[in-house]
Amino acid sequence: MADLQGICTPICTIFSADGSRIDEAAQKKHLDRLLSAGIHVIAVCGGTGEFSFLTREERLELTEMVARHVGGRAKLIVHASAVMTEETIEYAKHAEDQGADCLLVLPPYFEGPTLEGCYEHYEKVASSVGIDLMAYNIPVHSGIDVTPDFVLRLMEIDNIRYLKDSTGDFIRIQQLVNKGIRVFNGADPLMFHGLMANTTGCFWGTSNAIPEQAVKLYSLCQQQQWEEARTLWDNIYAVNDFIWNNPFNPSVKALGNLLGHDLRDCRRPVQPLTATEANTLKELVAGLSLQH
Repeated sequence: MADLQGICTPICTIFSADGSRIDEAAQKKHLDRLLSAGIHVIAVCGGTGEFSFLTREERLELTEMVARHVGGRAKLIVHASAVMTEETIEYAKHAEDQGADCLLVLPPYFEGPTLEGCYEHYEKVASSVGIDLMAYNIPVHSGIDVTPDFVLRLMEIDNIRYLKDSTGDFIRIQQLVNKGIRVFNGADPLMFHGLMANTTGCFWGTSNAIPEQAVKLYSLCQQQQWEEARTLWDNIYAVNDFIWNNPFNPSVKALGNLLGHDLRDCRRPVQPLTATEANTLKELVAGLSLQH
């Protein structure tokens, strides 16, 4: 049983210049930077990791490589989602074999089942492994809203212990926390507010680019040093807001690249930021004060 808390970075997948393969050396370098910053949890093959643009073989190989390289220096979550239950179970068992602490699992997406079908999906996946599961609610992409009452029902399954909520709805976050659900907030512009509301942690795509600041914010909030935490949040809020309201993965990678980290571009057909978007981000980065 994993005790997950703190900052979880859904790690960007680093591709070769032509996008034809994953660059293992660059991927490990990025992992080392996150780990040296003190990131508590690494998530592989997540949305920020462009899982939908990876082949089955790439997902398996990337999971194996990241698991080996993390080597217990942080907790490890593997995103095991697939439309078919059988395929999700395949990814889940593989992740468990690699030493993952937890699985991140979406409801079956794109014209998916009713909530009853979702329950069956989660129940079968959970029963196929002995590690923890984190349910994942992002209805804008999955087409299914995993409601607080449904989450409570899922939590009756022994090893479903967490929820990643990416609705961007602070009222929803408070409802979940108040029901005793272990919530990882997945909406970048609400990270500070989610921590103030006593979420278990943050599933924070922007932390690929600003891991030290993410870890410091969490630490300050844990110590209830609210004034210092608010000052830090005020400094980094604008880039989090930009990333949330523009093409997400290209924005995360562009921010990292601007800050001197080799995150490169997304795999095509995902496009880089437009010139206007890139210039706006550059202006926001110029206003950052990134002491840590």
